[in-house]
Order: sequence, then structure tokens, then C-alpha cells
Amino acid sequence: MAAVLNWEFIVGHANYWLGIILMMTGLYVVVSRGNLVKKIVGLNMFQTSVFMLYISMGKISGGTAPIATGNPEEVYSNPLPHVLILTAIVVGVATTALGLALIVRIREEYETIEEDNILDIENAMQRDEDREAGSMI
Repeated sequence: MAAVLNWEFIVGHANYWLGIILMMTGLYVVVSRGNLVKKIVGLNMFQTSVFMLYISMGKISGGTAPIATGNPEEVYSNPLPHVLILTAIVVGVATTALGLALIVRIREEYETIEEDNILDIENAMQRDEDREAGSMI
């Protein structure tokens, strides 16, 4: 086991380590914070780590762009991960914009963007509705 975890292995897989660190940081921010904007930032961090991971896996050392040159010995990098991530970035920007728009509407309705405060307001509103429904019977 010690022979596997040497310095060359760690440095050789730096893209994976950085992806894991960024992914876990984003997950921690989403789970631990009650502020809705901070949750969106955590989701974006998580998403960026996935982008980095896929893009780094698509690169081949010594590979070139997949353009036919007639040389059968040419090594090409796979363009598919890059194309898929480009699409994912567009979808990510759209979902981030939608999430922020929803946060703005939540702020207008509840005058807060903290999860705990919104839950307290919702519970108070439900108690008031239950009280009114009970008095109408």
C-alpha cells in the first residue's frame, strides 16, 4: 500500500485530487449553510469540479486535435468530453440564473433568504391557517 501512495502517484493524479477537494468543498457549503445564495455558490463549486474532472480526463498527453493529417501514427485527444462540458456549462449558467431568480422571489415574499427563517414563517402561517379553519367549524 505504501508503494502505491508515493509522491509520483499523488502528483500524477493532481487533477483528480483537486477535483475531489473542490467537489467536497462545494458539497459541504450546500449542506452546512442556510443562506440560499451560499447554497447556489456551493452547487456551482460542485459543478465546476465535475467540469474540471471530465475535461482533464479528455486530454491525452502528446495528443493533438482530431484533424485528419494522413499520418496513421498520430495520437488524438478525444473531443467528446470537451463538447459535453461546453453543453453542461450552458445548462449550468441557466440553472444558476433560475436559482437566483427564485431566491429573489423568495426574498420578496418572505423578506429573508435564510432557510431557518423561511421555515419558521411557513410554520407560523400554517398555524394561523389551522387556527382559522378550526374557528370556522
